[in-house]
Amino acid sequence: MVAAFEPLSLSFAVRTYGHTADVKSGEIPVKGVSPNWIEVKPQIAAYRRMVRELEFDVCELAPTTYIIARAYGVKFTALPIFVSRRFHHNGLLVRPDAGIEVPKDLEGKKVGVRAYSVTTGVWTRGVLVDEYGLDDHKVTWVVDDEEHVQALKLPDNVIHAPEGKSLASMMDSGEIQAGFEANAGIGREGKPDQNWSEKNLASTMEYRELLANADKLAADWYRRTGIYPMHGLVVVRDEVLKAHRWVAKSLYEAFLESKNRYVADLNAGKHTGKDDRKYLELARVVGSDPLPYGVAENRASIEALQRYAKHQGLIPNELPLSELFLDPTK
Repeated sequence: MVAAFEPLSLSFAVRTYGHTADVKSGEIPVKGVSPNWIEVKPQIAAYRRMVRELEFDVCELAPTTYIIARAYGVKFTALPIFVSRRFHHNGLLVRPDAGIEVPKDLEGKKVGVRAYSVTTGVWTRGVLVDEYGLDDHKVTWVVDDEEHVQALKLPDNVIHAPEGKSLASMMDSGEIQAGFEANAGIGREGKPDQNWSEKNLASTMEYRELLANADKLAADWYRRTGIYPMHGLVVVRDEVLKAHRWVAKSLYEAFLESKNRYVADLNAGKHTGKDDRKYLELARVVGSDPLPYGVAENRASIEALQRYAKHQGLIPNELPLSELFLDPTK
């Protein structure tokens, strides 16, 4: 008698999205794998635990965090499963009294971002440098949290907020003149924890977006460059991949099938939530699939993010895509 095959038990820390829900519910199985789904809120806390402790077998991670972690030798590898997308021409807020009318006006100013390596900040700085001629080295970037990769040495123009002060309070008082919104900057206080999302702070004044007509600008940028920023990817511990190379294919096929089902239903009008509306809007710019997986389909975006990270002093060198991502089809 042939012994029954025992599925490989793996721990997962991946958020529930419309396009991951069928995998997480078990509707779409991960062949040969018995997933143990661990919910971490906010997911940013899982990034930190994965980078520092390799706590999960499979984890959703910010792409910039991944690139930096690989540069510092952390033992995991990404699959080209990109679970979150958006453009970054919006989300950088300025005080109305700061004298900031165009991106170049940020030079000589202080700008708040939760941590220098936050992917939102990396994408936005890259856009402002490439498109608007900003010298980002002439901006003082003020942070009030740790970097996920603790060994990262920050550039000299990055400083930490004084003890007891948050970016939100510093923006309100005028100690900083601009800041990234929401969790990337002035919309929270403290380190990622279970109650983080409840700590949004009200301001005494109305801030405005640095770039007006951000959606139009982003659409034009995409059509010219083909760059479509990713905000989340999936990594697997190298120890797992070394012992069970087939896991990469099983994971990719399951997440791809779940995403394809979601996109088909999205285009058929079956999903109407906030995230669904966001992806429908993005599809009007990037095409019918607003969540493209695979390295070839995302080459321009991956190369741009690596280029931005190197320019901003986050990594010493860019890695070949063949080293950065595992090809799940082989």
